[in-house]
Amino acid sequence: MVMYETIALQIEEGIATISLNRPPVNALNTRLFQELGQVAAELDADPAVRVVVITGSGDKAFAAGVDITEMKDLTPVGAYHFCKTARSAFVSIENMSKPTIAAVNGLALGGGCELALTCDFRLASETAKFALPEINLGIIPGGGATQRLPRLLGVARAKELLFLGEMIDANQAGQYGLVNKVVPVADLAQEAKALANKLAVKSAHALGVIKNSVNAGLNMSLSEALDFETKNFILVFASDDRREGIGAFMEKRKPVFTGK
Repeated sequence: MVMYETIALQIEEGIATISLNRPPVNALNTRLFQELGQVAAELDADPAVRVVVITGSGDKAFAAGVDITEMKDLTPVGAYHFCKTARSAFVSIENMSKPTIAAVNGLALGGGCELALTCDFRLASETAKFALPEINLGIIPGGGATQRLPRLLGVARAKELLFLGEMIDANQAGQYGLVNKVVPVADLAQEAKALANKLAVKSAHALGVIKNSVNAGLNMSLSEALDFETKNFILVFASDDRREGIGAFMEKRKPVFTGK
């Protein structure tokens, strides 16, 4: 197992938990982005890992944005390389074949919010807060928010958050559709584990195909996306999991999927 400087990794019963670990507020820097991309590739290639949870160490922040000490002296060329590194990490997480859950345990600002957007599910503690405050610094988000947020919330709501740069609490985030569920602080880890356990017993193969169908289809016309879905529907009929799932249904028992 690779040792990381800026994240902590725990794998238990098929569930991998990545904890951002740059106290006090888990600010995102180049090294952390590099390690996120690295761990995403490692976990995606590990057949024993069924679900990935991403959270922040400590109780203050999921990730309170990028490290301003690294950002303040960037030239345009430096900004390009910084953005490229962040984008690579976020795309690696977004494109993992396995379900991902962001367990947002505090501040999710700027790049922290953008990291949460790359995950399939977002659970938030009651004390979580979200913002894209880049506009207040005279810059714009560089980790995908201008593109992922409108696709998730719709253009009007996304522009509200991007243009104003104001912080919203967990309940507002839930109302906006930014998070799937808001839970008490003490229950966040357990709620994330419960959701991960539900996903872990599903067909890993089918989950990966569904995820790919949704993500890729967003960038296609409806007609193209429907054709893509049809191809993927045919693809899963060649899997062992399809035979097990339908066989178990006919035999009135719970299926035992192998991910093949």
